[in-house]
Amino acid sequence: MTFSEVNIFGVYVAPIAVMMLVAWLATLLLRWLLMLAGLLRHVWHPSLFAFALFLVVLSLMVLSAPLLRGA
Repeated sequence: MTFSEVNIFGVYVAPIAVMMLVAWLATLLLRWLLMLAGLLRHVWHPSLFAFALFLVVLSLMVLSAPLLRGA
């Protein structure tokens, strides 16, 4: 499993940086949905929950990246 750099407007960026940005946006969306559903009020520590949710989303993205590339 190898990751290659991503070319963004002529600047080569590590793929983990792109994955972290996408995971952060997905985490924001998930937190907003949980807030609308009223489930976020049952969380003891919202900041820790958001960090754990970010790590779960990022881990799923990193682990599924080779499957999406066809490796």
